[in-house]
Amino acid sequence: MVDTAGPTASLEGIAEQVLAQFSAKNSARETALRLSREIIRTSANSIRAAHRGEFERAGEGVTHARALLEEARRVLAGHADIYHAGFVHDAAKEYAEAAVTLALASGGVVPTPQELALDGEPAAYMNGMGEAVGELRRHVLDLVRQGQVERCETVLGWMDDIYSIMVTIDFPEAVTGGLRRTTDATRGILERTRGDLSVAIAQARLERNMAELGRKLAERL
Repeated sequence: MVDTAGPTASLEGIAEQVLAQFSAKNSARETALRLSREIIRTSANSIRAAHRGEFERAGEGVTHARALLEEARRVLAGHADIYHAGFVHDAAKEYAEAAVTLALASGGVVPTPQELALDGEPAAYMNGMGEAVGELRRHVLDLVRQGQVERCETVLGWMDDIYSIMVTIDFPEAVTGGLRRTTDATRGILERTRGDLSVAIAQARLERNMAELGRKLAERL
C-alpha cells in the first residue's frame, strides 16, 4: 500500500513556509512604500519652508525625513530586492534635495553624504544634489527680486560647483541612478540662471547710473 500522506503533508508544509515568507515581504513592501511617500511629502514641505525663509521648520522636516528613511531601512532589512526596487531610492533622493536646498538657502554649506546618512547611497545623494540646483535657481530669482545681488552670485557659485562635480562622474546609468539625465538638466538650469542674473546685474547697474546722473543734474540746477 502506497503512503500518500507523507508527500502531501510535506508539500503543505512547504506551501505554508513560502506563503509566510511572501506575506512578510509584502507587508514590508507596503510599509516601506508608505514611508517613502511620507519622505517625499515631508521633503517637499521642507523645501517650500526653506523658500519662505522658515529655516527652523525646514530643518525639522529634513530631520523627520531622515528618521522615516532610517525606519524604511529597518523595515526592509533582509529584503534587499525590495529595498533596491527604486521607490526608496527616489525617497532618499528627495530627502537629499531638501537637505542641500535648506543648507544653501540658509547660508550654510553642502552637507556631506555622511552627515545625511547617505554615504552608502551615492546615487541618491548625487541625484538629490543635482535636483537641488533647480530649487536654488528659484532661490536666486527670489533674491534678485529682493535686490540681494551679491548673495545671488554666492548661490550661483555653489550651483556651478555642484555641476562641476557632477560632470566628472562617468559611470553607467544603472550605477548612478540616471545621474546623466540629472546632469544635463542641471547644465540647462545653470545656464538660464547665469543669464537671468547677468541681466539683473546689468539692469541694477543701469538704474544706479541713472540715479547718479539724475542727482548730478539736480545739483547743477
